[in-house]
Amino acid sequence: MSEMNYGQPQGGGGVKIPILFGAVIALLAANVWLYLQLDRLRGEMDRVQVQLEEKLSDVRQTATASNQTSRRNLEAMQEQLETARRQAALAVGQAKVEAEQKVSQVAARLEAEQKKTKEQLSTEITQKVGEVSAQAESKVAEVKSEVSAVKTDVSTTRSELEKTIADLKKVSGDLGIQSGYIATNSKELEALKRLGERNYFEFNLGKTKTPVRVGDIMVLLKKSDMKKNRYTIEVTVDDKRVEKKDKTVNEPVQFLTSKARQPYELVVNEVKKDVIVGYLATPKVMEPRK
Repeated sequence: MSEMNYGQPQGGGGVKIPILFGAVIALLAANVWLYLQLDRLRGEMDRVQVQLEEKLSDVRQTATASNQTSRRNLEAMQEQLETARRQAALAVGQAKVEAEQKVSQVAARLEAEQKKTKEQLSTEITQKVGEVSAQAESKVAEVKSEVSAVKTDVSTTRSELEKTIADLKKVSGDLGIQSGYIATNSKELEALKRLGERNYFEFNLGKTKTPVRVGDIMVLLKKSDMKKNRYTIEVTVDDKRVEKKDKTVNEPVQFLTSKARQPYELVVNEVKKDVIVGYLATPKVMEPRK
């Protein structure tokens, strides 16, 4: 076994003591430095306080002077205001007197002008009434003359219409149903319209690839023979297509619809090259077929 040494001092203890003394000395030096800094700061604060008191004294003096000046200015303005009020009151009184005088003068002039205007108007009205009466009598005479002329024209037109209607013919259609009156030209068609028995839709139908609407049906011209006055059409009604082949001019082409008990009638008055001209006649009153 190795021998142990008791009672011999450790080597680290001799180093710690000098370090401790050094720390104490540094602490004392720091305290001395801090004291000096605090003393300097106290001196600076005293100087600043003295300067602030001096500035406050100057501000108080300046404020006192400004208040006195403002008070004097305010008093002067109040005196000026009172003076202006007194002058205004005097001016209002004078203005009131002058205004009353002017009102009286204007009222007198107005009354005189009204009297003068009334007299002028009375004279002018009398003259205008005479002129209007004369014009009215002239117009009445003109109107009477025009009415007489219109009556003559109406009478003549009625006579011509009655003659045209008398010349109209009734024939059977291609369905063997007795047709109404047939118009062969525009004059006769106008007479039929005046009778008001049916609805009439004129058309000038060319040859096309798609049907053309006439009234409430669709019509497609498929063929027209100008020399023979014949044509072929296809009619679409109630979603059904019906071909009417080799029909002649002024022949009633009839077809039935679900909208009316009486047949629709299509009449071609003129056949041209790839064109047919005529009208469609439909019942005035629509009654669905049962």
